[in-house]
Amino acid sequence: MRVEIWSDIACPWCYIGKARFTQGLAGFAHRDEVEVVFRSFELDPGSAKGVTAPVVEMLAKKYGRTPDEARGMEEQVAAAARAEGLAYRVEGRDHGNTFDIHRLLHLAAARGRQEELLDLAYRANFGEERSVFDPEVLLGLAVEAGLDAAEARAVLADDSAYADEVRTDEREAAELGANAVPFFVLDRRYGISGGQPAEVFTRALEQAWAGREAEQPSPAADACGPDGSCAVPGA
Repeated sequence: MRVEIWSDIACPWCYIGKARFTQGLAGFAHRDEVEVVFRSFELDPGSAKGVTAPVVEMLAKKYGRTPDEARGMEEQVAAAARAEGLAYRVEGRDHGNTFDIHRLLHLAAARGRQEELLDLAYRANFGEERSVFDPEVLLGLAVEAGLDAAEARAVLADDSAYADEVRTDEREAAELGANAVPFFVLDRRYGISGGQPAEVFTRALEQAWAGREAEQPSPAADACGPDGSCAVPGA
């Protein structure tokens, strides 16, 4: 079975959803026969490369909230992340264009190191004092994931490198009806949207394996939309 996961490094529910999916996969009897592939989805593709803004400031502007209200929204997401054992900083994080990160993730996929780089990028973005929007930080993460430094640097220096692969992922997401991430597709037959509980993923894997119609999760599952919004339901 192949599971494809569309996500973005800037998406906190993708970070949380990956952890929950990993837990759900661990509870699946045929987990060793599942291939997991990560696909590109940019939440804010129109943002200028090299321009960043503090996350709390960005949220306050996007939702018309005060900084304290935006910080409260982030605290709720942080609580969800920490409940999954994930590090999450509310302050000191940047928001920016993620296209270069996706291009580098495609290089990592070609070298068999995609999930290693993805996990490092998530942790750097959400849990550490490292900005994934800094090319040198991103290069360091690539090397830490096991990529060749010169090859990774060459990809980052060439805006066309793996650009087609990123755009193909995004086009396929649109064709599959994905309008928010994380978005999980099981064998190109069943789709699951949002950071669902681990047990939902386990059931979906079991049902897809058995060839039955997968359960449709609640449309209210936590996810980030195409405009970059990652609102907390009810916040």
